Amino acid sequence: MILINDLSAHSKALRTKIDSALDRVISRGWFVLGPEVTAFETQFAEYLGVTKTVSLANGTDAIELGLRAVGIKSGDLVATVANAGMYTTTALIAIGANPFFMDVDISSRITTLDECKRAINAGVKAIVVTHLYGRAAPEIKAIVELCRNHKIPLVEDCAQAHGAKIEGKIVGTFGDISCFSFYPTKNLGALGDGGAIATNNARLAETVLRLRQYGWSSKYQVSLMNSSNSRLDEMQAATLSEFLPLLDGWNERRREIAERYTALIKNPAVQLPVFNGDDYVGHLYVIETSNPESLRLYLKENQIASEVHYPIPDYRQPVFGEQFADIHLPNTEKLAITILTLPCYPELTDEEVGKVAEAVNSWKP
Repeated sequence: MILINDLSAHSKALRTKIDSALDRVISRGWFVLGPEVTAFETQFAEYLGVTKTVSLANGTDAIELGLRAVGIKSGDLVATVANAGMYTTTALIAIGANPFFMDVDISSRITTLDECKRAINAGVKAIVVTHLYGRAAPEIKAIVELCRNHKIPLVEDCAQAHGAKIEGKIVGTFGDISCFSFYPTKNLGALGDGGAIATNNARLAETVLRLRQYGWSSKYQVSLMNSSNSRLDEMQAATLSEFLPLLDGWNERRREIAERYTALIKNPAVQLPVFNGDDYVGHLYVIETSNPESLRLYLKENQIASEVHYPIPDYRQPVFGEQFADIHLPNTEKLAITILTLPCYPELTDEEVGKVAEAVNSWKP
């Protein structure tokens, strides 16, 4: 079976580095907010080219605490897309804020400058731009300028785009604050959950530092409301420090796989993703077709796993009932019923890529 992502193969290839990282932590006997966390935060900030990163327990916490840091409160309206798995919307629910759902470009599957203008006209207090499937938001520079002109905080969701660039500038360095996930399947994944924010704003970094640990200004002295307990543990930080130098190589391999798919898949019933150089780091290779369920079942019969990222727009999730019944985002809704993700991860072999492409080509809708 060709898996959608083979974490066993990934960890097996890295076993020496993993053992070294865990041995350092166990031998030291310091497991929370110790030297490994400090080292990784410094290394990740240097990789991105920002002044500060603050590690957290997971990527959703990064979005929530990042939004809290820029001043989002209960009742505020915040712009987000609805085609990215509900993660930002979940963070907004935790704050008590209200989502303003933006549509996406049908080709990039990422929100647009025009949608951000629509959100600002609706009175949003912040905008979250999601770099989806490993692709940097094409209009991020124009969106930054728009937000600055209107004094609206811009939060980047980089959970699927570690290392992606626009004109040589890495994602996570455009907005006021950016959010990362280190879930194991991410381009830079830990051995469990993990997350971080990145920023060049010292005040925002200090706010998140306090928010991640009970709102402390000093030990046992709570000075910040709406805080949390959200800390990356030393074992995950040590592992991420070992993995970070390998990230660009992994991203290059992901791009090679994506380019190979694009060269090999010739089925006229399948529309392939569009990407250009290092603006894409191959987190997911997402195709479109009028009958994705038929293709998914056909691939399964041929021992190939596939997935849908994501099948339900946030505003159509059962948790909301009829709250957003009047919202209609045509591109978001079309993509939800036409997309399918093919396997794309660094350990995938050229032979396996060929088998996937051959199966897609032989499928008849």
